[in-house]
Amino acid sequence: MNTKTRSDVTIIGLGLMGRALVDTLLQTGHSTTVWNRTADKAEELITRGALRADSVDRAVIASPVTLLCVSDYPSLHTVLDPVGEQLDGRLLVNLTSGDSAQAREMARWAEKRGARYLDGAIMAVPPTIGTPEAVILLSGSKAAFEAQRSILDALGTATYLGEDHGLSSLYDVAGLSVMWGVLNAWLQGVALLSTAGVDAASFTPFAAQVAQGTVGWLEDYAGQVDGGSYPANDATLTTHAGGMAHLIEESERLGVNAELPKLFKTLVDRAITDGQAEASYPALITQFSPESTTS
Repeated sequence: MNTKTRSDVTIIGLGLMGRALVDTLLQTGHSTTVWNRTADKAEELITRGALRADSVDRAVIASPVTLLCVSDYPSLHTVLDPVGEQLDGRLLVNLTSGDSAQAREMARWAEKRGARYLDGAIMAVPPTIGTPEAVILLSGSKAAFEAQRSILDALGTATYLGEDHGLSSLYDVAGLSVMWGVLNAWLQGVALLSTAGVDAASFTPFAAQVAQGTVGWLEDYAGQVDGGSYPANDATLTTHAGGMAHLIEESERLGVNAELPKLFKTLVDRAITDGQAEASYPALITQFSPESTTS
């Protein structure tokens, strides 16, 4: 292994997010080497103090830590496969979007070459990098995470999830599921209110109040899911099914797309058919879990 380094950290991948990572590291006093397949993307960063690597192998040997933020895992392998022998003893922090299987496979690939590996997911947009609002999910070696806290904390709220390298990807998509669920439900409400001349701005404070109230139920509901018991302390699935039917009817009467509430009701109806009519809403986990045999 070539142990000579000239910088604290290397960044490979200089898209919008990669450049934001470099800017933040430079601003927090971290000597940073950069490399990108399209070399001219590095020019502005060089003027602000980044160090240029003219090849991938020189990029990875320039620093004990390499952060990778490329388009996908095939691109990641295209970059790293030719320089595998240079990775022994170094830390790779992969911030490339992918799935949990790809993350675990990449961890095995890195470990075979003597590298330590953290897989990560950035739950933020580029302008928030370096602020507490930027949540950086990381999984893999806890020792590696702790050893590089100064670099990782500089990027935002670095959050360690566990030794399983696939956890960051799973948390990422699970979080996106929540985000899209809220946004689509809000849009359904906006469309309904628009038929009465109510604009989105007027509806949104009420929608936010409902969303915040719903968030308040989650802790109790999580206990029900983890315990496998669903006492209906608030409302039964039968009650929810009645409300969903009303939402579908109202949407169709007003000419508003009813696909989303129909999906909600399909799941509830299946659970009721399975004998959970008097259970609380978290009983629907059976319709989402891998053990579900419904179609």
